[in-house]
Amino acid sequence: MKLNKYFVALLLAGALTSCDKDFLDKAPKDSINTSNFYKTEADAIAAINGAYQPLQWPKLYNMRMWTTDIMAGNSIVGAGGGDDGRETQDQANFVTSTDNPGVMDLYRGPNPGILRANTVLQKVPGMDIDENLKKRIIGEAKFLRGHYYFILVRFFGDVPLILEPQSPGDDLRPARNAKEQVYQQIIKDFTEAAEALPPKSAYSAADLGRASKGAAKGMLAKVYLTRGEWQKVVELANEIEALGYKLNPKYEQNFSATNDNSQESLFEVQYIGKTKNDFWSNENQASWLSPFTGPRNTNMVAGGFGWNQPTQEFVDAYEEGDLRKDVTILYEGGPAFDGKEYKSSYSTTGYNLRKFLVPKSVSPDYNTSPMNFPVLRYADVLLMKAEALNELGRTGEAETPLNAVRARAGLDPVHGLSQSEFKEKVLHERRMELAFEGQRWFDLIRVDNGQYGLSFLHSIGKINAAAKHLLLPIPQKERDSNPNLTQNTGY
Repeated sequence: MKLNKYFVALLLAGALTSCDKDFLDKAPKDSINTSNFYKTEADAIAAINGAYQPLQWPKLYNMRMWTTDIMAGNSIVGAGGGDDGRETQDQANFVTSTDNPGVMDLYRGPNPGILRANTVLQKVPGMDIDENLKKRIIGEAKFLRGHYYFILVRFFGDVPLILEPQSPGDDLRPARNAKEQVYQQIIKDFTEAAEALPPKSAYSAADLGRASKGAAKGMLAKVYLTRGEWQKVVELANEIEALGYKLNPKYEQNFSATNDNSQESLFEVQYIGKTKNDFWSNENQASWLSPFTGPRNTNMVAGGFGWNQPTQEFVDAYEEGDLRKDVTILYEGGPAFDGKEYKSSYSTTGYNLRKFLVPKSVSPDYNTSPMNFPVLRYADVLLMKAEALNELGRTGEAETPLNAVRARAGLDPVHGLSQSEFKEKVLHERRMELAFEGQRWFDLIRVDNGQYGLSFLHSIGKINAAAKHLLLPIPQKERDSNPNLTQNTGY
């Protein structure tokens, strides 16, 4: 959504702030009480655009979501050493406390988006506006609410399920709802969103990047994958294929700041690379990925804070000839980046992340990166289908979607594996294909009820990892302000 006229709403404490420029330009122009808002189509668009905004914040996809790959063992914090990223180091070492700031970010991060989506769903249905636009906006709101709750339920399990805007007169100390109840609401939201939203192909260039029918079906497939409802995953994957999604011919085309929302993209978090406000604030519209993950003190990219350094174990996991290696990581002797050679001395592990780096010709300063974050790609859908078919005992059929992903990576097809061998192969393929996109942690904790993840973490020396770590703790500050919140077992 490098979009024109992406009006932005800030729906907090009954007030709304909007602007009249780019879809992602959020410099506040005025404040309007909701009692005299929600009159025009522009108001409705402003409101739904505001519901997207928390996805872009550091509490979610601009930092905390991609740092879960550190927790999952693909990488280490790196950065500046010492206490730099201490909260992420603690999570990765499985010594997370209930006052961990990163955990607090993940717990609080979705809440503004839920509030904004709930407000849209309360106000927009009664508006006198174009019915097709109304239907789309309601679909977007349900998609976003489902998305935010899907983040919460996977990290924390039981969470309060709030489906209407809260006001000072409401009970502001809700108890946690059982995760099954939360999942049923997520499924309902994504299902209804898929029915209401247009296909991606129906969007104009100005609106490309909004939630679409394919995005909703893709997220619903991910929910069913998480729950082990394999037949539903296969059915949804087939429906997504029928919508026209395709793999990009080259893997690197998924990670180019000049190729946003490509034919492989089901949903991306959008950035425009502008920073009218502080780079570290929620209002920032530049991606943190390139400046944060660029090699430290090298001038290879604008910024270069050295975060998210791949481990030797991860690098060794590449099969011989895997074309994704040179796209994903920087290593000594590998291809130069933007004409600059990499040295192993640039990081603690000898490697840095290359996947999301933006050359200075595109992002000349640390606060100007327009790189979108890929939340869901068609390659992920194919791998979900392969895993689901195998779990249904249809291993021969499962080879086709798996081998499509492997072929692009320059790898030989797999044939004749047993069901258990295929399961290991597809999980390995997910790790390499989706590396550093915030997917690996969720795979670790879902497969075999988390035993797959614990076994893997122990195998790479993370012996502190225990069953309790499959969920994060409820932050103590939240429990202090709301005594109705119980704590996850073991914390």
